[in-house]
Amino acid sequence: MPQEPKKRHSRARQGKRRAAIHLKLNATILCSNCQSSILPHAVCPNCGFYKGQEVVKQKVKKQKTTKE
Repeated sequence: MPQEPKKRHSRARQGKRRAAIHLKLNATILCSNCQSSILPHAVCPNCGFYKGQEVVKQKVKKQKTTKE
């Protein structure tokens, strides 16, 4: 036989228990190069810098030229 609760818990007690289960916003810092918001200990996706050094070279988008 499965275990069953002996007594019913009130809604207030249920709410107290669930109050501790909440989502947190991720902690972010400012990039030292471009001042955009990034996760700590991660390479900036905008400029590719980490701790003031370029780690990832960003690809430059080529503009399409139209022939007239």
